[in-house]
Amino acid sequence: MSGLIFHLIAHTHWDREWYLPRAAFQSRLLPMLDDLIERLQADAGVRSFLLDGQTVLLEDYLRARPEREADIKALVKTGRLQIGPWYVLADELIPSGESLVRNLLLGAADAERLGGRLDVLYSPDAFGHPAIWPVLAREFGMKHGVLWRGLGGEPGQERDLYRWRGPDGRDVLVWHLPPAGYEIGAALPADADRLPAAWHRVRAALVERAAGKHIPVFVGADHHAAHPQLVRLRDLLLELEPANAFRISRLDEFFQAAAEGGSATAAPLKTGELRWSYRYTWTLQGVHGTRAPFKRRHGQAELSLERVAEPLAALARRYGGRDRRPLLELAWRTLVRAQFHDTIAGCTSDAVAQAAERRVADVRAQAGEIARAALHDLVAHDPDAARERGPIEPALVLWNPGARPRAGIVVADVTFFRRDVLIGSPGDHEPRSARGYEPFALKTRDGRVLPVQVLARRTTTERLEAARHYPDEDEVDQARIAFRSPAVPGLGLGTLTLGAAAPLPRGEGVQVRGRALENRFVEVALESSGALTLVDRRSGERYAGLLRLEDAGDAGDTYTYCPPVRDRMTRSRGPITVRRLAAGPLVAALEARWQVLRDVAARLVVQLYADSPLVRCTLDIDNRATYHRLRARLPLGARLADVSPVAGAAFGAAVRPAVIVDPAEYPLETPARTAPAHRFVAAARAARGLALLAPGFFEYEWTPAGDLVVTLLRSVGDLSRADLPTRPGHAGWPTPTPEAQCIGSTRMDWALAPVSAAEIERGEAVPHLWEDAFLPVQGWWLRDAGTLTPAPADVTLEGTGLVFSAVKPAQAGSPMVLRCYNATGRKAAGAWRFGDGVKSAHRVRADERESVALVLEQRGNVVRFVAEPHEIVTILVT
Repeated sequence: MSGLIFHLIAHTHWDREWYLPRAAFQSRLLPMLDDLIERLQADAGVRSFLLDGQTVLLEDYLRARPEREADIKALVKTGRLQIGPWYVLADELIPSGESLVRNLLLGAADAERLGGRLDVLYSPDAFGHPAIWPVLAREFGMKHGVLWRGLGGEPGQERDLYRWRGPDGRDVLVWHLPPAGYEIGAALPADADRLPAAWHRVRAALVERAAGKHIPVFVGADHHAAHPQLVRLRDLLLELEPANAFRISRLDEFFQAAAEGGSATAAPLKTGELRWSYRYTWTLQGVHGTRAPFKRRHGQAELSLERVAEPLAALARRYGGRDRRPLLELAWRTLVRAQFHDTIAGCTSDAVAQAAERRVADVRAQAGEIARAALHDLVAHDPDAARERGPIEPALVLWNPGARPRAGIVVADVTFFRRDVLIGSPGDHEPRSARGYEPFALKTRDGRVLPVQVLARRTTTERLEAARHYPDEDEVDQARIAFRSPAVPGLGLGTLTLGAAAPLPRGEGVQVRGRALENRFVEVALESSGALTLVDRRSGERYAGLLRLEDAGDAGDTYTYCPPVRDRMTRSRGPITVRRLAAGPLVAALEARWQVLRDVAARLVVQLYADSPLVRCTLDIDNRATYHRLRARLPLGARLADVSPVAGAAFGAAVRPAVIVDPAEYPLETPARTAPAHRFVAAARAARGLALLAPGFFEYEWTPAGDLVVTLLRSVGDLSRADLPTRPGHAGWPTPTPEAQCIGSTRMDWALAPVSAAEIERGEAVPHLWEDAFLPVQGWWLRDAGTLTPAPADVTLEGTGLVFSAVKPAQAGSPMVLRCYNATGRKAAGAWRFGDGVKSAHRVRADERESVALVLEQRGNVVRFVAEPHEIVTILVT
């Protein structure tokens, strides 16, 4: 075939950390980039180099080489060095949708500061891609993309160019890397004798898939320096094939040429997520269960930053508080650096996993401090002034992290002073003391009395911090209480003070009956095996054996699950010991303890609130076993066997049937029966259905029998093994990973709720249940409160099928960003309502650009919009 134009794309793929820690790879990055800069400056023939699509590499480099920033900027501005669009090449199925947006925002900011961004969504090594990927590209002004895993090997997937359509109907033109991936041209020698044979293999793999005459040839590989003789390589290729053209090109130049050549218009259309390339290249979906305790801790940190710290910071700034964007950026950069695809997937050395754990712990600390300080701004609380005024009254501040009014049962911790804990030499200081806890009730600002149910009490210490004073360390009585909260506006605040004790009203509530809890919505009982039986009292549907633990062997590695040759499933049988923790009437709770295996013990706490159908479960596992997989099964019944459940995903949900395959048909890699989920999995037919909710990411399997099976732990000891029947060959460098055995205690939070098919179809019903379970109205206890003046925050999202996603400070200027998405395939009329009005509103992309003014109604109290099916809607307000 003649008339072809081959575009040589010089690049490197740089895993910031993997089988070696970041410090080791950074030590190799510096000389690689030193040499690259000098080569680009000295040889104009090397027209461009692609720096792996992630700006964090330049952040690492310039931290050690700040004097090279001007050189970097000059190369970026002239297109010689292509950077971004990501901050980090993350796994795209494990982080939340908002994390992916922050990743792209950080990458755009870095790239623009250094001279300009690559306008191609470049994802060369992610372990699959979410359906929202094309939408993210378009929301950041990109129309082209490159990817590898998750696509290929099936009928209709023979070409290299595709139009991938996102759920909202917008397309991107995607170039699909060949089976050998981004390293296909890395070994091409600039040697006239050896090149023909090497080029023949590369050429064959590329040309047979080519949709047009323009064909990129990626020249680079993992942690590779730039090809030493790229210009000579091009010239030798020209001599080999004088009827064809060979260019050293930028990636965007290839896409421009492909579009002008007409290849884009004939490209096949793809829709949905990309997670199936088992006949083409390794898809590596087994990573979703690897190092599961770390993934859960990451999810908790992500949630605290995304839905607590950032919204509070945005609201505080709106009402005159401090601008905390620098702190938020620091926290987001720290979190996103833990989302690098190998890191968050868990397929790294233990040293890398330990570093990621520290990052996640840092984010939780940062998020906690940002949230605390922002809340103080919002209620006009000054800890220094409180310290100087002397003894003052405490208060409980209520904050609603949802964009809708909410009331109901709230659980909070309150503390009562007992005595000073002196730090340092006591000198003349006379320690104070008091009586500590005494029975009490809460009072609203208008004097309404709210009786409390005391759930637990203990004596502990508490530290009160203030900017101009040393911490005040006190011994306190801590009480965990439950009460019926008055309605709190969307994203709004309320304050409660202490009053004289008052009895809880009798009547309808929640109660304990033996090993069962019941309220007017549901009844849940502990079975002898430790599983649960749930009865939906509204529909009469009954679900038995829920969350029954089961264990089997795992002979795989951090990439791939592999059952042992003679595997045996062990199901939890009990016996269990049961203890009542709370008897109602607001909250009832039972604790069960049992031995699952000789080396695996379990503790389950089940809670039911008086006003909710949610069954809240906290499961503690003490694991001392190795090379096994522990899961929890939820049999939903034969009536749901042919239903495809809905699993939460980035800015939406994925409908996935059970995976039924013959492994013999997939010799390269056995398809995983498990799948990733964000926040929920729900399945229903008519009135029978169940939603399983979690704070963040988890792995699940849906079976042909209608069972939902959730991965709790995968215990493995090797980064990579070459002898797995489910994936022959090493997927990474062999490295012992004893910490991936997940030895020790781990905690996981779940919630169960009966749901109907109509509720799932509605779009926002299951996300609202999730929000009620893991982002309820929160109580913040200020023992040194004094007089508080809450800001009049009141922000409500209206519209059937619309799901609240984020509120954050704008990247530039003073606006506040509000984001939601349409969870349905129907057009939705939406509105944001503001209790105190806004001055302006503009609809923008997720990158906060391309502003279109919106009409303000009712003196700025209402901003209306239309959300197309599955569309993300971002609005800036001032």
